[in-house]
Amino acid sequence: MGLTSGLFMGTVVGIALMFGWSYMMRYRSAKRIAKAMDIKLLGSLDRNDLKKICSDNFPEWISFPEFEQAKWLNKQLSKLWPYVAEAATAVIKESVEPLLEDYRPPGITSLKFSKLSLGTVAPKIEGIRVQSLKEGQITMDIDFRWGGDPSIVLAVQTALGASIPIQLKDLQVFTVVRVIFQLADEIPCISAVVAALLSEPEPRIDYTLKAVGGSLTAIPGLSDMIDDTVNSIVTDTLQWPHRIVVPLGGIPVDISELELKPQGKLTVTVVKANDLKNMEMIGKSDPYTVVYIRPLFKVKTKVIDDNLNPVWDQTFNLIVEDKETQSLILEVFDEDIGQDKRLGTAKLPLIELEAETMTEVNVRLLPSLDMLKIKDKKDRGTVTLKLFYHIFNKEEQLAALEEEKLIMEARRKLKEAGVIGSAMDALDGAASLVGSGVGMVGTGIGAGVGLVGSGIGAGVGLVGSGLGAVGSGLSKAGKFMGRSFTGHSSSSRRSGSTTPVNSTPENGSSRPLQ
Repeated sequence: MGLTSGLFMGTVVGIALMFGWSYMMRYRSAKRIAKAMDIKLLGSLDRNDLKKICSDNFPEWISFPEFEQAKWLNKQLSKLWPYVAEAATAVIKESVEPLLEDYRPPGITSLKFSKLSLGTVAPKIEGIRVQSLKEGQITMDIDFRWGGDPSIVLAVQTALGASIPIQLKDLQVFTVVRVIFQLADEIPCISAVVAALLSEPEPRIDYTLKAVGGSLTAIPGLSDMIDDTVNSIVTDTLQWPHRIVVPLGGIPVDISELELKPQGKLTVTVVKANDLKNMEMIGKSDPYTVVYIRPLFKVKTKVIDDNLNPVWDQTFNLIVEDKETQSLILEVFDEDIGQDKRLGTAKLPLIELEAETMTEVNVRLLPSLDMLKIKDKKDRGTVTLKLFYHIFNKEEQLAALEEEKLIMEARRKLKEAGVIGSAMDALDGAASLVGSGVGMVGTGIGAGVGLVGSGIGAGVGLVGSGLGAVGSGLSKAGKFMGRSFTGHSSSSRRSGSTTPVNSTPENGSSRPLQ
């Protein structure tokens, strides 16, 4: 009897426990599903929706980060850094040294790495954001920080013969890197990588310059020249829309669609200026204007003597590569003996222009584009411009791309011949950097080639005799002393610059404005 009742009670209790366990599991599962659905709904809400729901009780600890953390990637990067640093050092030395030569400021005859090591501290990736998913491409923005311990020494040679090694210390980099992966069907599944620095937020590269075995004060303005060189290289070659395209995996692939191409032509007529600041103790300023979109393609107007309300009425054509992000930079200088003084500057975003429409604007000049560092914030006057933006068709785009290469080659030859001190010098009369229509390699290039020939011929003539060689050396020394460290100085009161003057008309354009 006891055995029977025990078996019965045990069976009943066991069945009850099984039903109870099953019920609890179903209940917990239903609660988890309901909670997951609630979380999914909350996850679909944005900041504005939550503020409407919570009203004034919106918790401050709730955030909507644009970038996702990538701690695992930082751990792997730390392990791989010794190998990455070694490979990156070779790539930087091979690719950056030519840029140092192209963007070398006036007054420096040689600028190279004498020592380059990226150190042992790996960069840190603060976050990653997938910006867009296009067919065949993945675009990612990487929040990049690096406060490393690199060993970087620049060998600097000046036109006066002074040579001094400059060390870059306490290097820190804060920027957002845009990386575009071009996908492929074959392993490694990526055929090319595009890398660039975003302009917003503006890249920050902080460092300290120290002369090895000497003093920076031995060469006045050397620190500013190196700062300008670094800034020009970053903004003109690495900052979006400019980019670096690297094919991967040995897979034959067409990367032409990834490369930056000219989008259009900006015709700029510098009409006049009003109420310029007088920088002279006796008389009035002798103003001229420099305009450019990229520092390597600067052009400038003629000099108007003794006038604070000059009328230039000169036209220049500039290549536009990305209308949405690029800007027209305008700088007005006072020509002077020794160093030209900047009267004012302005920046005009091209995105504000309407294509195929003539626009006249009055641009107010500022002492500097970075007003935080300027104490004198008085009015610097205005400049009147006429602007016309033309969008290239396919044929014009290809012609402009070829012309851009020819212009760079012509500038390098001018620099090698000693006609200009730097590839970034503003050229007088080189107004037709871009011609009109398909026949775009026009007067600007023709005059440039002629100047190259005359410069080289003059150089050969000087080398031909001892006295000529001495005269050449003295001429270069005088040219260095007479130039501004920003590349806008003059060695003569009338010529205004060591840059060449073309034989093109003053309006300089092959397409007159209507």
